[in-house]
Amino acid sequence: MTQRTQRIAILGGGFGGLYTALRLSQLPWESTAKPEIVLVDQSDRFLFSPLLYELLTGELQTWEIAPPFAELLQGTGVRFYQAVVAGIDVDQQRVQLQDGPEIPYDRLVLALGGETPLDFVPGATSYAYPFRTIADVYRLEERLRALEESDADKIRVAIVGAGYSGVELACKLADRLGERGRFRLVELSDQILRTSPEFNREAAKKALDARGVFIDLETKIESIAQDTISLEYKNQVDTIPVDLVIWTVGTRVSPVVQSLPLKHNQRGQITTTATLQVPEHPEIFALGDLADCIDAQGQQIPATAQAAFQQADYTAWNIWASLCDRPLLPFQYQKLGEMLSLGVDNATLTGLGIKLDGSLAYVARRLAYLYRLPTLDHQLRVGFNWLVRPIIESLSR
Repeated sequence: MTQRTQRIAILGGGFGGLYTALRLSQLPWESTAKPEIVLVDQSDRFLFSPLLYELLTGELQTWEIAPPFAELLQGTGVRFYQAVVAGIDVDQQRVQLQDGPEIPYDRLVLALGGETPLDFVPGATSYAYPFRTIADVYRLEERLRALEESDADKIRVAIVGAGYSGVELACKLADRLGERGRFRLVELSDQILRTSPEFNREAAKKALDARGVFIDLETKIESIAQDTISLEYKNQVDTIPVDLVIWTVGTRVSPVVQSLPLKHNQRGQITTTATLQVPEHPEIFALGDLADCIDAQGQQIPATAQAAFQQADYTAWNIWASLCDRPLLPFQYQKLGEMLSLGVDNATLTGLGIKLDGSLAYVARRLAYLYRLPTLDHQLRVGFNWLVRPIIESLSR
């Protein structure tokens, strides 16, 4: 009798899911034992989210940071389904897709990421613009163009959250809108970039000041209306006119993950072991935003692209090891530093003993992310474009 082909189902095509699929396709399976690898995502494109900001300033094009899965998975043997996950039966080991087939699995990878919660503040769901997906960028771009083409003397923008997304967005949009832009960065805590190294925080503060971005610290969003935002500071509420509110704070685990009969933390994330497995179901692996993971050194793993990228290598190896009777490896997170884009041709980075800001940091950040793009073919195409585009632009002037 021939042995039944094992199936690995990977739900979510972000850094955790896609990179796990690519690594699995590269591991040394014996020809008879290579499992079927299925990747499911509701979008038809992967999104390299750290470079999302550059779409708003025209520094990058959509194809560079959001290549189609079909292109990235070509020749890997990974099967891709564009579908929404409707439910998971962890006892029967089956995934139900909305308007799609049921997928039985032998190993399951949960990498569905998170979503931006807008229902905490009255009016946010109707009037605030989230910034997480390509669809969010297109919607924001449409609104920005309408404002730019209007007769308004000033374009008033409030950005909720002075973490990485909020600070990077404020700098990029300030460069885009120039003199017409009026920016407020609203932050609940007492400082911007709370978890950042001091060097990056100082560089960010300098970049925001240079662009005239007003920072509201220790300020709570009371409500958002069509053309106003109400802010509470020291028990006093002020209602300010605004043309655009962008929401960058918070991550919520999707309802399909929250409903699973697995151990969750208070934020709804799934608890994993150091090998990235779910304790009661070792055939299930979880990583990225939806996983509550403590690594082999006892470090709590942050919900960042850098962490998901590293977890993908371990997840792929551990799935391979579990199917090939090899020892599994506990995850060891390496903090490689952090990079922030602070406007056009400006960035800051710290890590591995290096501290850089300005245009040199901008180039270093670009090169680091080029290296992180998902496939060699895509790296070469994007790298070539980055080299020739300035030449073409200078010749066409």
